Order: sequence, then C-alpha cells, then structure tokens
Amino acid sequence: MSDEVYHKLAKVLDTLPNSFPSTPNGLEIRLLKKVFTPEEADLFCDLRLIPETAQQIAERTGRPLEGLGEKLISMWQRGEIFGISLGDVTLFRMVPWVVGIYEFQVNRMDREFAQMCEEYSIFLGPPLVMNSPKMMQVIPVEKEIPAKQEALSYEQVSTIMEMGQSFAVNQCICKKEQGLLDNACKKPQEVCMAIAPMPGVMDNHPWGGRVISKEEAYEVLRRAEEAGLVHLTSNYESGNWFICNCCGCCCMALRAVRMGITNAINSHYYAEIDQATCISCGICANDRCQIHAIEEKEDSYRVNKERCIGCGLCVSTCPAESVRLVQKPLGELEAPAKDEQTWFEERARSRGVDISAYM
Repeated sequence: MSDEVYHKLAKVLDTLPNSFPSTPNGLEIRLLKKVFTPEEADLFCDLRLIPETAQQIAERTGRPLEGLGEKLISMWQRGEIFGISLGDVTLFRMVPWVVGIYEFQVNRMDREFAQMCEEYSIFLGPPLVMNSPKMMQVIPVEKEIPAKQEALSYEQVSTIMEMGQSFAVNQCICKKEQGLLDNACKKPQEVCMAIAPMPGVMDNHPWGGRVISKEEAYEVLRRAEEAGLVHLTSNYESGNWFICNCCGCCCMALRAVRMGITNAINSHYYAEIDQATCISCGICANDRCQIHAIEEKEDSYRVNKERCIGCGLCVSTCPAESVRLVQKPLGELEAPAKDEQTWFEERARSRGVDISAYM
C-alpha cells in the first residue's frame, strides 16, 4: 500500500473540525507514517466520530468481522483511536489529531516524533486557535471565584470532578515533547487527568495513565494550582473527559496567548489589581502568570485585561490580597457548546467542512 492511504487519512483528519493542515514538505504525511501502519490508516478512515462496536463497523463498511475487533483493540492500545469497554461491549471511534491522537502518543513519543510535532505546530496552531468555538476553556481556581457571583457549572472544576467515577493521571505530552527537545519544564509533569462517568473505565486503559481515586485527583489539582499551572478542559458545558494542567512554556494554547493571540482560549473571568493596596512584590507577574498578562507600572502592577485568561492563579498567592477575579461583562462572554457533538458540528460549520460522513 503506497503513500496514497496516508494522503487519504490526512484528508480525513483535515475534514474533522479540529483540522490537520497540509505542509509544503509533506511533514503531515511523515507524522502519520510515524504513528500508523498503512493498514491502520486505511481502517481509521472507515470509522466515525460516533462510537460503534466492531460488528456495527463491519456491517456498515462491508469489512470482514473476523479479526476486526483485534485490529481495533490494537489501534486503541497504540493511541490511534478512542475505545471504551462497557462490560462485554467495546466501542471504538476515530478522534482528531488534537485533542486526540497526539495526546494518546504520550507513551510512544520519542525525540524524532517530538521534533516533527514541534515543527508541525507552526502549521497546526493557527487553525486550532483561530476558529470557533474555541478549542479549550479555562476553569479558574474555584475558591477564587467571587462569592457574590454565582458560577455556572462549566466554570467550576468541582462539577467535572463530581461527575466522574473513574480517574487517571498521566505525564503531560506537551511537557514530555519539550523535554525531549532539551527544553525541560521545571513544573510538575504528571498532571494530565482523564475522567469517566462510570467506574472501572480506567482500569488497564491503554492510554497508560496511573489510575487514581477521586481524592487523589483533587490532590493533583491542588498541586497543580500550587505550582502555578492553569486548569484547561474542552470548550463545552458537559461531557468533559479531561482536565489539563498547563504551563505557558509548553502548552500550545497558552503559548499562542503569550504571542498575542488573545482569542485562543475561552475564558469567563479576568483578574484585577487594586492599585491602592498593591505592594509591588511582583509575585503575580513573575511567579504565577503563565501568559505574561501582568505588567509592572511605576509603583504597582496592572493586568492586561485583553490578554488575561482569568485562571485565578495570581489571586491565590497575593500577599496583600490586592488581586481579585472579575466576571466578564455579558457581552464579552462566550458560552461553551452544549456537548462534544454540538462542538463538532459548530466547529465544522465555522471551518466550512462537511463532517456528516463521520457522524
């Protein structure tokens, strides 16, 4: 099977709402060859974004059922597709490159793959952060949300946590990539959490994450906040299955904000510093803000409201209690999509792509 199947797969991935743009030197094809065998690439193209059993896939595509389940399980184990076992039933579906295949390669990533991914980010980044709905949303440090403001469910990290019955944590692939490129991050590495609404889902999961309890998951969040990491999740109201704890030096989304692409992430708050009580210690700007949104001005610090993502990390460590979170005006708020399927549909319309064949 020639490179034709990889070009077919690249086209499918670029048709999905998250995009997988082509490059002048064929880098995207080399990435796919690094991850997929030709047979796996061909099978991926026959899947949908909606979970199906091996039998349903066989009936829909005309593929022989014999051996199909084993092939799909192998692809699931290699992080090429999404799978979930529900008792005697196992469901499979395709996933985008990001968030999806790329993150699932955390245990297979080597220096060559890291170099290719870093080079590809120049092409992948713009369509990821410039289209709507936004890819990710910030979940602020919950205890810093003003008590007088009633936070909506999708603004509260506890909502996602309390809906979960299975939890796992793994090394952040962004940090692993940068480490392989000799740009090692000093912040905690094991901070990417997967969450499922059913018990036992994470047991022996091929993602390779360490299964943890809900109490341990809350401890991961606490340590992330202490280390100055931003809580990010998918930009929809319900059905969120992950919480990333991100730094500005490794995370593609936060790096985009650092570069001035202020609409890269959906946020619901911004920080505000009381100039009268600010003691100009610089902790907020130098130790806590991951996207350089706080600037020193004469005898105090000020927040660049246009860049601030309202994570709340600067609030929690201000010794003078001069920083607070403020909810954005209604006209500036962007409600997340209702759920993942709605997000896919709205994103596809925004990009002008037809995903009906995969739904």
